[in-house]
Amino acid sequence: MSLQAKVMEQMKVAMKAKDTVALESLRAIKSALLLESTSGSGKELSEEDEIKLVQKLVKQRKDSAAIFVEQGRQDLAEPELAQAAVIEQFLPEQLTEEEIEKVVVQTIDATGASGMKDMGKVMGIVSKELAGQADGKTISAIVKQKLSS
Repeated sequence: MSLQAKVMEQMKVAMKAKDTVALESLRAIKSALLLESTSGSGKELSEEDEIKLVQKLVKQRKDSAAIFVEQGRQDLAEPELAQAAVIEQFLPEQLTEEEIEKVVVQTIDATGASGMKDMGKVMGIVSKELAGQADGKTISAIVKQKLSS
């Protein structure tokens, strides 16, 4: 089942349950999918593109929530985090830091990376391999830690 079909199905459930947070989140996904598919490229969205789109939406919500918390506006941060939780349901299961670390170490060994100068090469390979399963910020932090030690 495509992401759009899953979103539509969940929207029906949210409407029946009168779950406004879920409905708002699902509408955001639907809107982003529609915008992306009509952006003029003329190509069908791949599953990878859909995952990137959903990750972007989650990241936007979490970044907004972090800013609101920083400014002492917990009342505005909570809905953002609730929406992020709903949107995350459409992402593949996220890997733990230990699992990400294993992939990073294997990649460093395989490429022979030896310092921070090789970070871009390692990040590119690991990011492709873990697409949708790990946050770029987490991958970056682990790669930095491993290459600088």
